[in-house]
Amino acid sequence: MSSKINYSKPTDNEIILGILNNSSSTLLYLYKAYFPMIYQLIINNNGNEDDAKDIYQEGIIILHDKIKSGDFELTSKLKTFLYSVCRRLWLKKLNHKSRFNANINDYEDHFAVEPDLANHEEKDQQFLMMDKALLQLGEPCKTIIEDFYIHNKSMQDISEKFGYTNADNAKTQKYKCLQRLKKLFFSKEKI
Repeated sequence: MSSKINYSKPTDNEIILGILNNSSSTLLYLYKAYFPMIYQLIINNNGNEDDAKDIYQEGIIILHDKIKSGDFELTSKLKTFLYSVCRRLWLKKLNHKSRFNANINDYEDHFAVEPDLANHEEKDQQFLMMDKALLQLGEPCKTIIEDFYIHNKSMQDISEKFGYTNADNAKTQKYKCLQRLKKLFFSKEKI
């Protein structure tokens, strides 16, 4: 008898139950799923990677303690809650470090939670869709686009790599590849 393994991401309620049951895989999931969002928040607001790790750890502890207290009621997405907690912790840390001499409340509008989070989620979705479109694109287009846009290779380097007679021919091929990629990315099926 074979059983299917569920690889879908856990729901917020499943995460809360996992924390209540001291599930290490739930905590691992939280770190993998939501740390990049907090990392971006901290980096974009005068912090570094260590700051992001510290703030995220504090945020997870606060979430953990609130859930374990027994009276935790989730009124938003768990991701939004964690983002808000970490954002608030970072604002307090900035204020405490006196990086800004103003009151922390003066910066509340600067750190808009919902728009940032919605923007982050939308970009994540677009990156996933672009990745799928790139996979469907095939070779040599996939490599040409990655070489130029991700690895910052020159058209001359790409020309030599793929055996084009000159950089202009490679540029023409890159243009054709981009057109195909756009068509795949914006197709009605949304991949």
